[in-house]
Amino acid sequence: MDGKRPRSFYVLAAVFTLFLIFLYGPTITIAILSFQGPQGGLTFPMRGVSLHWFYDLFEQQAVGDIWGSFSRSLILGLMVMVTTVVVSVMGGLAFRKRFAGSGLLFYVIITSLVIPSILVSLGVGLIFNQLGFKVHWATSGFGSQLTWTLPFGLLIMFAVFNRFDKSYEEAARDQGASPWQTIRHVVLPIIAPSLIGVALFGFTLSYDEFARTLLTAGSYNTLPLEIYGMTTNVTTPVIFALGTLTTIFSFFVIGVFLLTVWSLGRRRSKQGSDAGKGMV
Repeated sequence: MDGKRPRSFYVLAAVFTLFLIFLYGPTITIAILSFQGPQGGLTFPMRGVSLHWFYDLFEQQAVGDIWGSFSRSLILGLMVMVTTVVVSVMGGLAFRKRFAGSGLLFYVIITSLVIPSILVSLGVGLIFNQLGFKVHWATSGFGSQLTWTLPFGLLIMFAVFNRFDKSYEEAARDQGASPWQTIRHVVLPIIAPSLIGVALFGFTLSYDEFARTLLTAGSYNTLPLEIYGMTTNVTTPVIFALGTLTTIFSFFVIGVFLLTVWSLGRRRSKQGSDAGKGMV
């Protein structure tokens, strides 16, 4: 070996670089254009550099309801996140043992992943109309988004419990713990990082979901619907400023979840070291 990298290494590195540019190029372009001056437009070249459009974003807009749609997306995302975590854990616990119809139920659960999202949105909207219920982002929109987030959460929980060491639960029961105490004090702390991952999946998938919310949000838009509507009637970089802020918010949410996972891991390692010292 002469220490030289093969030519294929540079080819793969170039392909990977192009992939990153393709993946993040549009987001970076929007971020750059959002810092244009007051006379800026929607395309290059930039006309000055300022924070004008970020300030303008917080003013009353001539069209749309940006902050109302943001609050709806935030509330809906939290609702979907909590429901996804709770149902996924319950489903993961239930599927630890085979029961009649478990195979069929599993395929029914994951089928919603392959059905076109717009058809799911249409179907949920029609069902609510036929039943006489109001099509609203907090009811029909909530239900349609769960058809997207729950399968991911359940698949994660299936994988987690498939590798879960049941000896921990047996030890807890030997110490006199009830089934609920075993779940609360043994199972949930062990799978906590996975629960955070399911929560992140649930929130982010809900926060930016468009197709499954299109026909189920009713007369009040969520943020993705609002942004789509703004593309037809907003001709200033304020829409780029909105995109930049929502991207920053998304990274902030991911950072909070990662920090939580890190703190849980650190606390667990500290407890393990303290237990080891106690045994010594």
